[in-house]
Amino acid sequence: MDRILIEALSVDTVIGVYDWERSIQQSLSLDLALATDIRSAAATDDLRLTLDYAAICQRIQQFADDHQFALVETFAERLSACLRNEFPIAWLRLTVRKPGAIPNAASVGLEITRGDLPEATQDSSP
Repeated sequence: MDRILIEALSVDTVIGVYDWERSIQQSLSLDLALATDIRSAAATDDLRLTLDYAAICQRIQQFADDHQFALVETFAERLSACLRNEFPIAWLRLTVRKPGAIPNAASVGLEITRGDLPEATQDSSP
Protein backbone atom coordinates (compact mmCIF):
# COMPACT_ATOMS: atom_id res chain seq x y z
CA MET A 1 0.00 0.00 0.00
CA ASP A 2 1.31 3.42 -0.92
CA ARG A 3 1.04 6.58 1.16
CA ILE A 4 -0.01 9.99 -0.06
CA LEU A 5 1.28 12.82 2.12
CA ILE A 6 -0.26 16.18 2.90
CA GLU A 7 1.99 18.23 5.16
CA ALA A 8 1.48 21.42 7.17
CA LEU A 9 -2.05 22.04 5.90
CA SER A 10 -3.33 25.09 7.76
CA VAL A 11 -7.04 25.32 8.58
CA ASP A 12 -8.90 27.86 10.67
CA THR A 13 -11.65 26.71 13.01
CA VAL A 14 -13.30 27.44 16.34
CA ILE A 15 -11.60 25.15 18.83
CA GLY A 16 -10.80 25.33 22.51
CA VAL A 17 -12.10 24.85 26.02
CA TYR A 18 -11.93 28.46 27.23
CA ASP A 19 -14.77 30.94 26.69
CA TRP A 20 -12.54 33.34 24.76
CA GLU A 21 -11.60 30.53 22.36
CA ARG A 22 -15.25 29.90 21.51
CA SER A 23 -15.60 33.33 19.89
CA ILE A 24 -12.55 33.28 17.58
CA GLN A 25 -11.07 31.13 14.88
CA GLN A 26 -7.67 29.59 15.51
CA SER A 27 -5.28 27.94 13.10
CA LEU A 28 -4.52 24.24 13.24
CA SER A 29 -1.69 22.61 11.32
CA LEU A 30 -2.38 19.14 9.91
CA ASP A 31 -0.10 16.42 8.56
CA LEU A 32 -1.71 13.42 6.89
CA ALA A 33 -0.42 10.13 5.53
CA LEU A 34 -3.14 8.36 3.53
CA ALA A 35 -2.74 4.74 2.44
CA THR A 36 -4.05 3.82 -0.98
CA ASP A 37 -2.84 1.84 -3.99
CA ILE A 38 -1.57 4.30 -6.61
CA ARG A 39 -0.44 1.77 -9.25
CA SER A 40 -3.52 2.05 -11.50
CA ALA A 41 -3.40 5.83 -11.42
CA ALA A 42 0.32 5.84 -12.15
CA ALA A 43 -0.09 3.41 -15.05
CA THR A 44 -2.91 5.39 -16.66
CA ASP A 45 -2.12 8.93 -15.49
CA ASP A 46 -5.78 9.16 -14.40
CA LEU A 47 -6.65 11.28 -11.36
CA ARG A 48 -9.90 9.37 -10.86
CA LEU A 49 -7.88 6.28 -9.88
CA THR A 50 -6.10 7.87 -6.93
CA LEU A 51 -6.84 10.18 -4.03
CA ASP A 52 -7.43 13.75 -5.20
CA TYR A 53 -5.26 15.88 -2.89
CA ALA A 54 -7.17 19.07 -3.71
CA ALA A 55 -10.55 17.47 -2.98
CA ILE A 56 -9.28 16.10 0.33
CA CYS A 57 -7.85 19.47 1.38
CA GLN A 58 -11.09 21.22 0.40
CA ARG A 59 -13.10 18.70 2.43
CA ILE A 60 -10.85 19.22 5.44
CA GLN A 61 -11.36 23.00 5.27
CA GLN A 62 -15.12 22.54 4.87
CA PHE A 63 -15.13 20.22 7.89
CA ALA A 64 -13.21 22.82 9.92
CA ASP A 65 -15.66 25.55 8.82
CA ASP A 66 -18.73 23.47 9.68
CA HIS A 67 -17.73 22.18 13.12
CA GLN A 68 -16.66 23.58 16.49
CA PHE A 69 -14.99 21.42 19.11
CA ALA A 70 -13.53 21.98 22.56
CA LEU A 71 -10.83 19.34 22.14
CA VAL A 72 -8.22 18.75 19.46
CA GLU A 73 -8.81 15.05 20.17
CA THR A 74 -12.45 15.33 19.08
CA PHE A 75 -11.50 17.29 15.97
CA ALA A 76 -8.97 14.62 14.97
CA GLU A 77 -11.27 11.66 15.63
CA ARG A 78 -14.24 13.13 13.78
CA LEU A 79 -12.15 14.40 10.86
CA SER A 80 -10.51 10.99 10.39
CA ALA A 81 -13.95 9.32 10.34
CA CYS A 82 -15.21 11.87 7.82
CA LEU A 83 -12.26 11.34 5.47
CA ARG A 84 -12.43 7.55 5.67
CA ASN A 85 -16.18 7.67 4.94
CA GLU A 86 -15.90 9.97 1.95
CA PHE A 87 -12.66 8.84 0.29
CA PRO A 88 -11.20 5.37 -0.43
CA ILE A 89 -8.62 5.57 2.36
CA ALA A 90 -7.61 2.19 3.82
CA TRP A 91 -5.52 3.72 6.60
CA LEU A 92 -4.54 7.17 7.75
CA ARG A 93 -2.17 8.87 10.12
CA LEU A 94 -3.34 12.33 11.16
CA THR A 95 -1.26 14.79 13.16
CA VAL A 96 -3.04 17.89 14.46
CA ARG A 97 -1.06 20.77 15.97
CA LYS A 98 -2.49 23.83 17.71
CA PRO A 99 0.21 26.52 17.58
CA GLY A 100 0.53 28.93 20.48
CA ALA A 101 -1.84 27.05 22.77
CA ILE A 102 0.68 26.76 25.61
CA PRO A 103 3.22 29.44 26.53
CA ASN A 104 6.80 28.50 25.65
CA ALA A 105 5.67 25.67 23.32
CA ALA A 106 5.59 26.11 19.56
CA SER A 107 2.46 23.96 19.47
CA VAL A 108 0.56 21.18 21.18
CA GLY A 109 -1.21 18.38 19.42
CA LEU A 110 -1.64 14.71 18.82
CA GLU A 111 -1.24 11.97 16.27
CA ILE A 112 -3.81 9.26 15.57
CA THR A 113 -3.88 6.33 13.18
CA ARG A 114 -7.09 4.74 11.93
CA GLY A 115 -7.82 1.85 9.59
CA ASP A 116 -5.94 -1.24 8.56
CA LEU A 117 -2.48 -1.03 7.06
CA PRO A 118 -1.45 -4.30 5.38
CA GLU A 119 1.45 -6.02 7.15
CA ALA A 120 3.74 -5.76 4.12
CA THR A 121 3.59 -1.96 4.21
CA GLN A 122 4.03 -1.38 7.92
CA ASP A 123 7.29 0.11 8.99
CA SER A 124 8.83 1.23 12.23
CA SER A 125 9.08 4.90 11.29
CA PRO A 126 7.67 7.36 13.82
